[in-house]
Amino acid sequence: MSVAQGQQKQEKKSQQKKQAQTAQRPAQPTRQPTGAGKKPPVATYQGQKTRQGQTSAAAHQAQKSKNNQTSTPGYQGKNRNRPGTSTTAQENQKAKRNQNQIQRQAGTTAKGGQVKPGGKPREATTAATVARGKTAQGKPIKPQHFNVPKQPNTAKAPPVKFQQGRHIQGSQNWQGARYTVFRNYTPQWHNQGWWRSHHNRIVFVFGAPYYWNAGYWFPAWGYYPNAYYAWDGPIYAYNNLPPDQVIANVQSTLQQQGYYNGEVDGLAGPLTRGAIADYQRDHGLYVTSTIDQPTLQSLGMT
Repeated sequence: MSVAQGQQKQEKKSQQKKQAQTAQRPAQPTRQPTGAGKKPPVATYQGQKTRQGQTSAAAHQAQKSKNNQTSTPGYQGKNRNRPGTSTTAQENQKAKRNQNQIQRQAGTTAKGGQVKPGGKPREATTAATVARGKTAQGKPIKPQHFNVPKQPNTAKAPPVKFQQGRHIQGSQNWQGARYTVFRNYTPQWHNQGWWRSHHNRIVFVFGAPYYWNAGYWFPAWGYYPNAYYAWDGPIYAYNNLPPDQVIANVQSTLQQQGYYNGEVDGLAGPLTRGAIADYQRDHGLYVTSTIDQPTLQSLGMT
């Protein structure tokens, strides 16, 4: 064998030995990059997010349903209670108003009735009003003579002043021939000579002159410049009586029916006019607050 062939044979054996050693060496693990294993794959993360969203949405819906179930009965309970409470309060108020009207029949000063926008009141239909109306349905009330005070009580009936061109408030709404005198009334100021030359029937009440015209008494302003009047307007000439006796008879009748609690003094002061107004409201009359023919007829005095 030649030297060259021997060298080739040794090199071949050396290569085979290295290949055998390489095949027997265990495989080295692949080195992971820095931070590997901390963040899950995208697919895993999306699945977890989906499950969390479903859980959160389900919990939110369950909580919302619970809240609705809790709040709805309470709210409905409050709504059910409100109408009942309101109705009870209204019934109590209605009973109280009826009781006040019944008490006024016995002599109290409770007021009732309502006025329509046109000035004519709505007629009351309570039991108290029916009871008070019985007086007017019976025999006519005979006029009486009352011993009224000689001097007026100006504390209860303050004097009114002359107002040129004044018209009675609300009279433009009082329809019918029996209210024409109120619609047309304006006070007049003249001296004694003028009054006596134009009116042959003049009477004196508490020192003040009143003239008669077309069934009514009127204040004769200017006859006595300092004369005392408790009311500036017409007073129905009931049964040919002077103004103070007409007023006194009305006061007495209203006392019997529970509308007036003051003194029978023959003065058409604020208390008397208020009682007349209450009666007129309760009986469907125009609220003139003074003595007119329809009111006296309703009272059973004419």
